[in-house]
Amino acid sequence: MLGAREEVAAWLGLSATGPAAPLPPPHREPPSRVPPEPDDVVRSGAVLIGRFPVTNAAFARFRPDHPRTGDAQLADHPVVLVTRADALAFCAWLGRGARLPTGTEWEAAARGEDERPWPWGHTFDADRCNCAEAAWGWTVPVRTHPEGAAECGAEQLAGNVWEWVADARADGWGVVRGGSYLDTQHGLHAARELPADPARATATTGFRIVIDEGRSEWIASS
Repeated sequence: MLGAREEVAAWLGLSATGPAAPLPPPHREPPSRVPPEPDDVVRSGAVLIGRFPVTNAAFARFRPDHPRTGDAQLADHPVVLVTRADALAFCAWLGRGARLPTGTEWEAAARGEDERPWPWGHTFDADRCNCAEAAWGWTVPVRTHPEGAAECGAEQLAGNVWEWVADARADGWGVVRGGSYLDTQHGLHAARELPADPARATATTGFRIVIDEGRSEWIASS
């Protein structure tokens, strides 16, 4: 009987004659799965930029028939399958001066004053973003990587989804920034931009809003 007791105690990580072994440190609590409001913004230079990309939950208010709005599990994921015109239309619907950031505004938010190559700093870290190296293989909730936030406080500026910006190329193509869950660290470089067909909606491209800081009705949200 004593041997059996000691065997069970050993299996439980305890000592049959001494105090219990120390418990392992608690796991970090996961970030909230509550979708943020589209007007959750932070200051970056002379503008207020979205703290997160626009989510499926937010886009559903504008377009309830969007393909991703029917799955509650995706409510806090960034909206994808949107054309540049879709992103512009959402901004117009939201009102109060919401618009797409210019490439310059987007890059300033992502790089910070010290012009870092990735929003969090000068060393790439796959644990701070949703990228090919992290091997998630799909979009993740927008609050998943708070440790990957930029200096201004905006999150998800590297990885998860490419983001439409306001820039338009001379050949008529649009521009996306930030890289997606399919891109490696090079694709996530904050200075990189990619030409994109403005009429093509892909599973790797979304957007975030920006507004001019002088609009007082938005200041309380920042």
